[in-house]
Amino acid sequence: MKVIRLDEAVPYQASKHSGVHTMHLQHKNLGADAPFWVGCSYYLPGGKAEWDATSFHKVYIILDGEMTIATEDGEMVLHPLDSVYLAPNERREVRNDTNRVVTMLTVLTYPTE
Repeated sequence: MKVIRLDEAVPYQASKHSGVHTMHLQHKNLGADAPFWVGCSYYLPGGKAEWDATSFHKVYIILDGEMTIATEDGEMVLHPLDSVYLAPNERREVRNDTNRVVTMLTVLTYPTE
């Protein structure tokens, strides 16, 4: 078991994100051994993650607020406790189109080396 308290969480800068505060809650740089990491993101109004694709699996879970997730297949607005899985190399854009802060939990595998 590996407990990491909120006061031990480490902020990080996510590339191609603007208006977003991100932090690792579980990560190998915090001593966690899981084959994935968990983060928490706070998207300010107008905050977004630009169109991009990564080589790893992603799950986004909305904890508070409404988040728009766009893929090449269309757009969907997620509400609290809605989640979405994004496959490796699936392009996506994430946007907070509201005037409220959105809290999102992220679960991602590490990139293959």
